[in-house]
Amino acid sequence: MDQQATVSRVTTGMRVVDSAGIEVGTVDLVQRGDPNAVTVQAPTTDPGSSLDELIESATVEEPDVPADLAARLLRTGYLKVSTDLVPTGAVYVLADQIATVSDATVHLNTLTTTLPPEA
Repeated sequence: MDQQATVSRVTTGMRVVDSAGIEVGTVDLVQRGDPNAVTVQAPTTDPGSSLDELIESATVEEPDVPADLAARLLRTGYLKVSTDLVPTGAVYVLADQIATVSDATVHLNTLTTTLPPEA
């Protein structure tokens, strides 16, 4: 529950700094954890039968990572951080990787290289 309190103090636009003091980027999305989240639901509609369904099927669900990692992120809570340090332009931070939140900065307890990139 302490992790949820920490995540709830984070807002979009905050700077994110890793454990070595390297600036990772800025918070793009804050998602509180749901301990009951077990799986990521796959789309059940057949895309292509209407324009609306095609647009809906193309919408990327968050988090955009492999299903096992997505389930963990959804259970624990996470931040999506916009960054220039990876080709996809974003990385995810698990709630338990946040060391402290102070002023307008999120300090991590891990290095940037350990953060999973957006798919």
